[in-house]
Amino acid sequence: METKEKIDDMIRGGQFIVKETKAEDVFTPEDFSDEQKMMRDSVKEFVDREIWPKKEEFEKKNYDLTEEIMRKAGELGFLGVAVPEEYGGLGMDFVSTMLVCDYISGATGSIATAFGAHTGIGTLPITLYGTEQQKKKYIPKLATGEWFGAYCLTEPGAGSDANSGKTKAVLSEDGSHYKITGQKMWISNAGFCNIFIVFARIEDDKNITAFIVEKDLENGISMGDEEKKLGIHSSSTRQVFFNETKVPAENLLGERDGGFKIAMNSLNVGRIKLAAACLDAQRRVLTSAVEYANERVQFDTPISKFGAIRSKLAEMAMSIYSDEAASYRASKNIEDRINLRKENGSSHQEAELKGVEEFAIECSILKVAVSEDIQKCTDEGIQIYGGMGFSADAPMESAWRDARISRIYEGTNEINRMLSVGMLVKKAMKGHVDLLGPAKAVADELTGIPSFDTPDYTQLLAEEKAMLKRLKKVFLMVAGSAAQKYGEELDQHQQLLLASADILIETYMAESAILRVEKNAKRYGEETQKVQIAIAKLRLYKAVDKINEKAKEGIISFAEGDEQKMMLMGLKRFTKYENYPNIVELRNIIADKIVEDNKYAV
Repeated sequence: METKEKIDDMIRGGQFIVKETKAEDVFTPEDFSDEQKMMRDSVKEFVDREIWPKKEEFEKKNYDLTEEIMRKAGELGFLGVAVPEEYGGLGMDFVSTMLVCDYISGATGSIATAFGAHTGIGTLPITLYGTEQQKKKYIPKLATGEWFGAYCLTEPGAGSDANSGKTKAVLSEDGSHYKITGQKMWISNAGFCNIFIVFARIEDDKNITAFIVEKDLENGISMGDEEKKLGIHSSSTRQVFFNETKVPAENLLGERDGGFKIAMNSLNVGRIKLAAACLDAQRRVLTSAVEYANERVQFDTPISKFGAIRSKLAEMAMSIYSDEAASYRASKNIEDRINLRKENGSSHQEAELKGVEEFAIECSILKVAVSEDIQKCTDEGIQIYGGMGFSADAPMESAWRDARISRIYEGTNEINRMLSVGMLVKKAMKGHVDLLGPAKAVADELTGIPSFDTPDYTQLLAEEKAMLKRLKKVFLMVAGSAAQKYGEELDQHQQLLLASADILIETYMAESAILRVEKNAKRYGEETQKVQIAIAKLRLYKAVDKINEKAKEGIISFAEGDEQKMMLMGLKRFTKYENYPNIVELRNIIADKIVEDNKYAV
């Protein structure tokens, strides 16, 4: 098959909602290569040696320690995993870059933020949009940690509306340089970086433009004090002021008026990497929680034996397993798309840009789901520790504070929820995902006579997979009807978009867990996956519950009369279990494993 035909035939971003995905077609953490496992273990060893023992120091706003750790990470090659070899990096595949981000980020949010800001939005724009001269000049230094990067997009009046920034860039009369004037805020790594990626507007351009600006405090650059923050205490975060800062004309990044595109595409990568950065944090929180629960004795019994605690441990494990499944599923989809584009003659830059852009919907889904799971995980961790959890002497308090920022940066979760549905609608309008046909089929089904045949659910996860198909119909019913009613004005009905997004998110996350289990049961045997099967069933049950709530909220808000009654009947039909799972039993199966292992090892 020709490469172009392969690209056309390959699953597209967002297509999961209208197309059944086979278990054998998904990548799971059990598919890591030996090389990837070695890299993972190397990163874990580094974190356990250099970062985890110093957690208390990171809470004391030790910015020098963060810089020191980042330099050591650079010496070991961890900062250059995504950088092509010709520019001093390791040139690793996309899944491997996710893996490094995952395991280097779990010990403290301060390093997670510094690492993400440097390797992602601090380095990536030059890698993907820079000229050959720019890449040769800056990328090798960034890849090794000789220099650090920062990203100057947000302004006091331009947050979620990034393109509304007021920072100006004025070209000199001789055309040799620009003078940049403006104020940027919440700039991660500002205190120790060497270059900024700065977004400014030239004249009255519609869109902002990106520039590479070297940090020279004698060139009109000044900085505010370190911000006092809820969490990520040792992440350097400062305001940066530019006052007619001279920037060589050759340091314009990409095209004039093209900065908004650079910002958005950089954030797509940042979103899926943020999901990765929340994974090992959850593993460490759960491991700390179960260790404490096994040691803490009340009423002559370890609290890990009490059902209230076991329920929390089980659901924390459920979230981690599902988040791992979804994050690595999407990252491999992106990697496959990148590789096929390269085979088809695309440059590294174009292949990676288009590969990530194709799965921007999944990137937003993951950013929302995993950032909210880490917040809940740390909150439950505090609860398991009880009064001790509220103490700064225990690890949960700082973990909870560090987790909170994840729902805000890389685009707030509200923005990403609306983006996920909005991008899917745009894909449908371009013909990249057929939403219209399946939505019409669901509408016809609502008015048809339901089947009363008894389904065959004897195969492993057969009922769960049938439920997933019906949950996809719920999304098509709700989002399709809302889109039909409001048309191009749909984006003005944010609460309906948020409800539709939750249906989309829950479906993707539950499906990812089920596909991971199914694939592993087929290759390792069903008996080896007892705990994982329990996790997948519990995750689906949770998804059905939330989808019921959000779909009902949407239906009764935009539909009336007979249409409303018909859709509510459809919702009941689509979310009905033939055989309800025993939720307490599922949680106990999972908790038994966690408590016995005294850690997360699912």
